[in-house]
Amino acid sequence: MRTNIVHPGAGELRYEIRGIVKFAQKLAKADVDIIWENIGDPVAKGEQIPDWIRDIVANEVRTDVQSFAYSPTKGLLEARQYLARTRTKETGIDLKSENIIFFNGLGDAVTKVYAWLHPRARVLGPNPAYPTHSSLEGAHGGSPQLTYKLLPDNGWLPDVEDVRRQVEYNPSVCALLIINPDNPTGVVYPREILEEFVNIAREHNLFLIADEIYANLAYEDSGFVSIAQLAVGIPTMIMRGLSKEVPWPGGRCGWLEFYNVDADPDFARYVQSIEEAKMNEVCSTTLPQAVLPTILSDERYPAHLAVRRIQYAKRAQQALEVLGTSPALDVVIPKGAFYLSVTFSEEFMKKPFVLAAANPKAQALLDQELAKIPEDAFDKRFCYQLLAATGICTVPLTTGFNSYVPGFRMTLLEADDAKFSATLQQIVQAVQ
Repeated sequence: MRTNIVHPGAGELRYEIRGIVKFAQKLAKADVDIIWENIGDPVAKGEQIPDWIRDIVANEVRTDVQSFAYSPTKGLLEARQYLARTRTKETGIDLKSENIIFFNGLGDAVTKVYAWLHPRARVLGPNPAYPTHSSLEGAHGGSPQLTYKLLPDNGWLPDVEDVRRQVEYNPSVCALLIINPDNPTGVVYPREILEEFVNIAREHNLFLIADEIYANLAYEDSGFVSIAQLAVGIPTMIMRGLSKEVPWPGGRCGWLEFYNVDADPDFARYVQSIEEAKMNEVCSTTLPQAVLPTILSDERYPAHLAVRRIQYAKRAQQALEVLGTSPALDVVIPKGAFYLSVTFSEEFMKKPFVLAAANPKAQALLDQELAKIPEDAFDKRFCYQLLAATGICTVPLTTGFNSYVPGFRMTLLEADDAKFSATLQQIVQAVQ
């Protein structure tokens, strides 16, 4: 081309969670049965949507033609008013309906959040990091995202001193990102850690971003606290949605909640720019917004969530008990969401990991893939060999989650208990 048409941040756009699928699909054609542990889709893994939720959606489609129409740009007023009331009641902090904007899933929201930041403004995020945040922030800034460390030896809690250092040494940092409960680690930030983030934001005149899409899937006694309760006077945006909670990932329904918008004129203008960007798309999908108040206010909904939380906590404990028997694997039990991040012992990584594929066809495909993967990419080579040998599709932490610690992420979503148990045993046998 006569002029460079490639965005300077294009090289930062990576999504290994789906990237490994291409290899898995090739293996499936080579007679390897794939166990999909890469994507956090409860429905695809066999979770059943209760009939009463299906009935609410079906009734809306049958009786109200407006669910087929555009919604207002910010979202349906009834849905925003419902969320404003319930969130104000939950947190004790006033949230106005005009400070809520709906998006086509949080992926859409995250894209807008980073796209409309000033090009030189950077968001400091966790490491390991959910790739939608890390890649889009990196693409926005034209270089890898600045990160603070989550410490596996301390239950994946953040290193607060590392946060402070990063903020002090990088004047381009304008905001702190918290994913709570976290993906990929499942850690739930305790109140005292969140208070430290609030103090740092106040001291350095930053705003806060809290991705709380798994908030209602924090396990019992996890100590989950919404940042809205603590960030008094600090410009804050909170990300929530229906994808993981109902669960309804195909509904593509997420929203941003803005707090203390008027505390800073730059933040207020930034929020306005996000709304204006959404206005150019007209609106987000109407149907999920239309049924949101009815589903979330139903007296059966709290029990529905409680059952799911208990299931995930049980599977997390089971994973700890099985995988924890291997000296090669280090497991930190999660306190929320439905993911498990497993790291490798230093002793295990001292020697090359070699695992034969399930059959000659699969071995030929594996050899082709391994030729493309650097020798020092230990966890990626591990995940690709595990996939070719057993069909278990996990995601390497380093390339999948921008992690400084090698390991892999799997889910706690398998609805078949026998299959989940067998998957865990296969992983242990593989590392042996």
